[in-house]
Amino acid sequence: EGAAFIPYASIGVPCGDFMAGSSIGRLLTLTTWGESHGPGLGGVLDGYPAGVAIDLDFIQGEMDRRRPGHSRLSTQRREDDRLEILSGVYDGKSTGTPLAFQVRNMNQKSGDYDALKDVYRPSHADYAYHMKYGNVDHRGGGRSSGRETSMRVAGGALAKLALRENGISIVAGVRSIGTVIDQTDDFNPPFLNPVTAINADLAQAFADEIDKARMDTDSVGGIVECRIFGLPAGLGEPVFDRLDADLAKAVMSIGACKGVEIGLGFESARHRASQINDQMAIVDGKPVFLSNNSGGIQGGISNGETVILRAAFKPTPSIALAQRTVTKDGQEKTIGIKGRHDPCIVPRAVVVVEAMCALTVLDHLLSWRAYE
Repeated sequence: EGAAFIPYASIGVPCGDFMAGSSIGRLLTLTTWGESHGPGLGGVLDGYPAGVAIDLDFIQGEMDRRRPGHSRLSTQRREDDRLEILSGVYDGKSTGTPLAFQVRNMNQKSGDYDALKDVYRPSHADYAYHMKYGNVDHRGGGRSSGRETSMRVAGGALAKLALRENGISIVAGVRSIGTVIDQTDDFNPPFLNPVTAINADLAQAFADEIDKARMDTDSVGGIVECRIFGLPAGLGEPVFDRLDADLAKAVMSIGACKGVEIGLGFESARHRASQINDQMAIVDGKPVFLSNNSGGIQGGISNGETVILRAAFKPTPSIALAQRTVTKDGQEKTIGIKGRHDPCIVPRAVVVVEAMCALTVLDHLLSWRAYE
């Protein structure tokens, strides 16, 4: 801490991949930049195929699904999040050169964070960021803010457009909020209710759970389920670059995500193989799977079945209830965090999960084509 902190660059540690913490992907690479209370946020999507029709209305629609302030169940910070595409598009189609895009921050209230400048907020990234970097923008969480995900959504929307041309679609919805859990296996999109509940019959119960937390000046978490349709068999690399491993990394990189499972996931640990193995048969002369407990991925490679992924999101840590913490100068303190914060991040995280899955799948699809 303080004078003892030595930046990596000053001791000759090489940059490049080692320090590329703001980039993801191999052939298709998304790099994001910007902070919650800076002038804006942006991204660069490199390796994107040429000739893809760029539907600007669709992309903005995806941005609108994530943007804050459009529901009483989310933060009341109001941002239009109008996306500007700065390069990589000509005559309505991608050129194959880097796609650069940005949004401007228009509704910051940085003064809300003045009292928190020298305090580590419980379960935020404040302490960890300070230990790593020393000099940290505390306003709204800076780089660790959920606003960074706006650029993931922009990149993911572009990836969805390319996947659409290959017959691949990605849809997510909310499977649980707090203690209210959808026990069904139904999945019939689109999920048009305000909380994006997979089971519309539970939409009001989900909303009530969020409202209760909000009225208690608290917050609540939940689970997002995402399914990938139309994926051919054969995507993914053996051992380390497995499709499921890359999907898990991409989704776990979302700030509030604390767990990812594929198929039966943790439930599979409570069964015998004879109960959950995806047995096979020949139907109309072709091999088919009689179940999909593997969630569409076996050996790290897609098997042609629907990919099923679930992501667990923790409650938003910014709450007004009094909590114990410490200051940067080593004093104990009790704080309640004021400001505009989501009582539940889960409904807005749905499109972010879709985006990270889309980016990962398109990256693997481009890699798979390299074998052809």
